[in-house]
Formats: sequence, structure tokens, C-alpha cells
Amino acid sequence: MPGPILTVTSRNYGSWSLRGWLLCRIAELDVEVRELSLEEDAARAELLLLSPSFLVPRLEHDGVTVWDTLAIGEYLHELRPGAGLLPADPAQRAHCRSIAGEMHSGFANLRSALPMNVKARHPGFRVVSGAQPDVDRIVAIWRECLGAHGGPFLFGATPTLADAMYAPVCSRFHTYDVALDPVCAAYRDTILGLPAMVEWTEAARAEPDRVEELEIEF
Repeated sequence: MPGPILTVTSRNYGSWSLRGWLLCRIAELDVEVRELSLEEDAARAELLLLSPSFLVPRLEHDGVTVWDTLAIGEYLHELRPGAGLLPADPAQRAHCRSIAGEMHSGFANLRSALPMNVKARHPGFRVVSGAQPDVDRIVAIWRECLGAHGGPFLFGATPTLADAMYAPVCSRFHTYDVALDPVCAAYRDTILGLPAMVEWTEAARAEPDRVEELEIEF
């Protein structure tokens, strides 16, 4: 039987694909990464936010196919419970699931106003008023978790499902020069410095500079 396969879209634009990749790396599941062509419908659905249910990222493992980042995270937690994708404490575990779910289903204004673009840099970017409440809520989540658990990750010393879910936000905040307090800025930098994030970023730099339809959409 072939080894596990993770199907992704663009590394530069694909925020959901990045989450799936990080979940596999946190769980220490060695996956073969297959990248969809940007011409394929599943890739466009993810990148252009055309569907509430994306078929990528998609994990294939031991005859099981799992798509949707939260489902991948839960599957990997059951497969590798010792990896720490979810906290051991029940209350913390519920909190972790809650803020991961909030990221999964919310922050639509931030998604459209600050689209994922790993390679881009926009110093002095002005966050539109519609997106600022999303930024404020994310910062409040980070402050609460970091204050309660001491960092450097949202639930303590090691990354969890929640960190994988908020990692593309860290990339967006870096791209668009979003002002953060020192605690949140340190968290952003911790996530961006993860070896898996560095690897993903280096792969993103090798992609074409523009995807015309994305530039029009956003």
C-alpha cells in the first residue's frame, strides 16, 4: 500500500493547504505532497473561496481519505494522540477546538481584505474598517491563550491544532504589516519560524509570481 499522500493547492495562496501541511508535520506523519494544477476546479474553489466545503487539502492514509482541515486534524489526533494536536486537559481541549472552529468558519472580512500571499510584502498597508474587528478578535484570542498557558504557542510549549489553524493569519499579518503588540508579534514570529513554515515558504517562493484570477478577485 502506498504511503500517506497530502494533496494541496498553491503554497503561496493556499491557506487551507498550509493548515493541512502543518497538521501532518505536527503529527509527524511523513506525507508525499501532491500539488493540484491551478486550473483544476478544486484548487480554484479553495483559493477563490467559492465553496464552504473544499476538497483540498486532502489526506489519503491507509485506505482512508480525509478532507477539510478540521477533519484532518481530528483524524491525526486519533492516529497520533501523543503528538499533542489537542491538549490533554479536557477544558483546554474544548477551548482549542472552539478557537480552531472559530477560525474555520469565521473571519470572512479578513480573508477577503488580506488574502494569503506568502511572497508579497505591503509595508504600511491600511486594514479596511470591515476587517479590523476580525483582526481585533484574533489578537484577543492570542492574548488570552498566551496569557493563560505561557506560550510560546497558544496552548503552551508545543504547537496544537489551534496553532496550525492560525498560522496562515500569522503569514497574512506579516504580508500586510499588521501592527501587533509585543506578545502577539512574538507569537507571529514563533509560528513563522517553525521549520515546517520555513519549508512551506521556501516552496512558495518557487511558484509563479501571479495568478491572474486571484489578483482580479481580491
